[in-house]
Formats: sequence, C-alpha cells, structure tokens
Amino acid sequence: MTPETSKIKKKKPLRQREVKALKEVSTIIDSMFKSVEVIELESGNQIYFLDGTAELLRIEGTLYPTLKSRCIINLPSVVIDMGAVPYICNGADVMAPGIVEVTKDFSVGDLVVIKDERHGKPLAIGKALQGSGEVRKAKRGKVIQNLHYVGDCFWKVYTE
Repeated sequence: MTPETSKIKKKKPLRQREVKALKEVSTIIDSMFKSVEVIELESGNQIYFLDGTAELLRIEGTLYPTLKSRCIINLPSVVIDMGAVPYICNGADVMAPGIVEVTKDFSVGDLVVIKDERHGKPLAIGKALQGSGEVRKAKRGKVIQNLHYVGDCFWKVYTE
C-alpha cells in the first residue's frame, strides 16, 4: 500500500443499496446500523462510519476493519516487542524477529491484528504472508504485510 494524503474528497451518506451491500460483506453483519456514512479520500479509498464509529476501510476495492472497529477482537493477533513499535507505526511490514507471541491460529492471507507487548493495544492491521505455524518458527523475513496502522492517513482522518 502506498502512502497517500488524508485530504477528504467528499463526505456523503450512503444510499440504501450501498448500505445493503456493505452489510452483506461486513464482518459485523449482525449489527444494526442507524447511520452509515462514507468519507472518500482523494486517492479513491474510503472510510465507512457505522453509527458514528469508523469501522471499515475500502482500500483499492477491498474492505478491511479499522483499528477502532468492533470486529477486530475476533481476529487473530500477534504481539510485537517494543523495539518494533516505531517501525510498525511508520508503515513497515512485520518481521519475524519482532514477534513475541501469536495469540490465535491463522492462514496465509488472513487479516491479523498487530499489538504492542507492553499495553496489548492494536497498532496495525495486516495480511498474513505466512500461516501462524510458520510465523512461530520463523527466524527472519517478512511475515505480515502492514495494511493500516496508527498514524497513517486513514487514522488521521477518523481520529480528528
């Protein structure tokens, strides 16, 4: 994912058919949303606010949860050492030596929450480049692609 500006292109309420489509693909299907709003960035990527909370991002056509999303508690996570935190918060992919714990099993391509070792707070959402078994054994190399992190352009828009 390439860095982009956090300039808002337009902000508008969603049409009913868009709300229906969003509910069908969302991992929060069982929630009932009173309001759904979308912010479109200049890049064409979008942030979806469900009942006032930034829940989903559409990055290059694919939906991902935000770090504020209620659904990330259901995702597998990895815990990284504090030395890796500044790199992850600057958009770096997760390297095997920085991982101190894998909390749930996952497969290649699954979404994974990246948490810090000290506070257990979510720092990033990534896509697994290797399964959890390989990640536990890996001594080097990239294991998770960083998709969305604290301080990125999306974070800046929805935390303002």
